[in-house]
Amino acid sequence: MKISDWINPFSVAEGPPPQTLAAFMRWSLSGAWLVLFFAAFLSALAGAMEAGTAWILGRVIDATISAGPDAFFDGSNFGLIVGAIAFFLILRPVLFGLSSGANSIIVGPNVNPLVLSRLHRWTLGQNVSFFDDDFAGRIAQKQMQTSRAVTDVAVEMINVVAFALASLVGSVALLVAIDWRVAIGFAVWLIGYFGLIRWFLPRVRQRSAARAGAKAMVSGQVVDTITNIKTVKLFAHADHEDRAALGAMQTFRERALEFGYLAAGFRLALMTLAGLLPVVLIGGTILLWQRGVATEGDIVAAGAIAIRIAQMTGWVSFTLMAIYSNVGEIEDGMKTLTPRNRVEDVPDAEPLDVHSGEIELNDLAFAYGRDTGGIEGISLTIKPGEKLGIVGASGAGKSTLVALLLRLYEGEKGSILIDGTDLRDVTQESLRRNIGMVTQETAMFNRSAHDNILYGRPGATKDEVIEAAKRAEAHEFIATLEDHKGRKGYDAHLGERGVKLSGGQRQRIALARAILKDAPILVLDEATSALDSEVEAAIQTALTRVMEGKTVLAIAHRLSTLTEMDRIVVMDAGRIVETGTHSVLLAQDGLYARYWHRQSGGFLNMKAAE
Repeated sequence: MKISDWINPFSVAEGPPPQTLAAFMRWSLSGAWLVLFFAAFLSALAGAMEAGTAWILGRVIDATISAGPDAFFDGSNFGLIVGAIAFFLILRPVLFGLSSGANSIIVGPNVNPLVLSRLHRWTLGQNVSFFDDDFAGRIAQKQMQTSRAVTDVAVEMINVVAFALASLVGSVALLVAIDWRVAIGFAVWLIGYFGLIRWFLPRVRQRSAARAGAKAMVSGQVVDTITNIKTVKLFAHADHEDRAALGAMQTFRERALEFGYLAAGFRLALMTLAGLLPVVLIGGTILLWQRGVATEGDIVAAGAIAIRIAQMTGWVSFTLMAIYSNVGEIEDGMKTLTPRNRVEDVPDAEPLDVHSGEIELNDLAFAYGRDTGGIEGISLTIKPGEKLGIVGASGAGKSTLVALLLRLYEGEKGSILIDGTDLRDVTQESLRRNIGMVTQETAMFNRSAHDNILYGRPGATKDEVIEAAKRAEAHEFIATLEDHKGRKGYDAHLGERGVKLSGGQRQRIALARAILKDAPILVLDEATSALDSEVEAAIQTALTRVMEGKTVLAIAHRLSTLTEMDRIVVMDAGRIVETGTHSVLLAQDGLYARYWHRQSGGFLNMKAAE
């Protein structure tokens, strides 16, 4: 195994991400700790070389003074000379090289994808309300920001903290060897240094979290505007969006300034304290030398230690400030990404086996956690191969019913069974593999037309993709596509969310995707609403063929599309109020009949329920 593979960058973490900092760090880095400790050990050895450098320098000075200018290179100093050369040319470079390699080859390139992949997997499992309640750009920003921050903390703890602690321990040992009184002076300085750190860093952490949150809001606001740029232009609201973005940027600027003032004060206090250390160590050693307790080499060694630690103080302190800044960003990311806002499979969930396609709803209720809204008391059995139409004004509960069937949400009461199996006992992946769906708001990836259709069944051949497109009346317009990079036909990319296509074109590609998937249960949610009459007629013929042998749930406001359904249920205020065929429901002269008589051009009048 190559050393770059010592950490598996895509290993799966056990359990959900914890919501406390230490536990979250353990979760994020689980599986990598042994390698991280090894890298820290190498860094500590490199740090110990700092005290070794000062000690050898002091011994060389003492030997030089003792031997005089003419006798230093005689045989009596041979061991010291060879040892010094070996230290500076072999041991020190090798240890620093190994430490640097551990960080730049093993840790850095692997920890970031390790954490990002874990956060991304977790985020993908959140239910749809998690994404509905936030900016897409902000969620993506939080994933990237948190994984980068965890990586920086890990790398800097190894590269700086382990190095600095080993340097301090070695320095204390060297100063004790010179004289305990010098070591006490250094210890007093360290108390002041750690006191300074203790006061500043929690405030750095707090202001960093505030800055990170403000930064993510800027990203979310900008991405939200760009995502809806056509709406912005159509309503001539560029100035409004500019003000909203500038407001978010102003908040970010204020948080950044608060952080900057604190950082500037920290640097001033730090440099003042760092300047004091050479005065204490060199001055104290000179006083001891005057009393005959210390040697000239001890003065040089203490001076080397003082200068090096004074220089390192700034480096270490600003690294600690960066670590605490990253900790603030991690905590901010944790608040966004770790909530348990999800539908979970039970531990022993089995794959769903659909052999006939019967769907049974038993006293189903769901209100999105509110007191009102959603659906209540829905009991319905859809027979295998039955074509069921669902009608109702906006807010009647039609889409909620479908969302519960797909387990995008967990029902608050009652149950849903497919072929006698409770959906709570099966894996969500297997459930959704058995349900094909075409929605009014068709979702397209910024990928090729071929890949968008292939999403229905990734193992399909290109011929099968083309055949599905033909059946969905999409082949002809796909053949004319060309993107900005000159890719044509099925290789042409469709733009973010399919913005380069008309609504009807997007729906035809979505239909082709569902046709290719060929699932035993088919859900049509306004599947032809964006099509003109001529194309709709062709699609209806294709859909009739596609629906053969499948259990179908079709939601439509255009009632003419449901007249051939085996049965139609009418929903109102979250309940089923009427059930029957088109002709039976018309004869009842109830809500469905009112919808039918008030529709214009085949569309359900949205005020019909009034």
